[in-house]
Amino acid sequence: MTRIFFYHNASDRIAATAALIGKALAQKKASLVYAPDAEVAAALDRRLWMYPPTGFIPHVQINSPLAAETPVLIASQLDVLPQDERLFNLATEVPPGFSRFASLIEVVGQGSEERLAGRQRVRFYKDRGYDIQYVDLTGKG
Repeated sequence: MTRIFFYHNASDRIAATAALIGKALAQKKASLVYAPDAEVAAALDRRLWMYPPTGFIPHVQINSPLAAETPVLIASQLDVLPQDERLFNLATEVPPGFSRFASLIEVVGQGSEERLAGRQRVRFYKDRGYDIQYVDLTGKG
């Protein structure tokens, strides 16, 4: 069953996602990022070029000719899945086919709309019997 991680209270959702992707990459784990909103995908793309400050995280769009040899892919749809290990969700809705992945990582910011959408996704996962691990990014809980 898919392991679900909810990182919440991110002061900067894109920066927090980039940091988590960086940790996965350091462990030699490939990541697929579901970002159907073009603005969110572009913001993550920019951030990954600057993170960490002394380098960058190699990444491309899922339809790139370099996708097969790149560890981090950004996708606006999940119809073609190059791996089924780790999925980061930057959408407001539950990602389609998330249960095919070993891990689903949700990153939720501090805005009221983001938090409400996050709560709805938590309810969806819990109603289906998924165990959820929570990480408060403020460090308070």
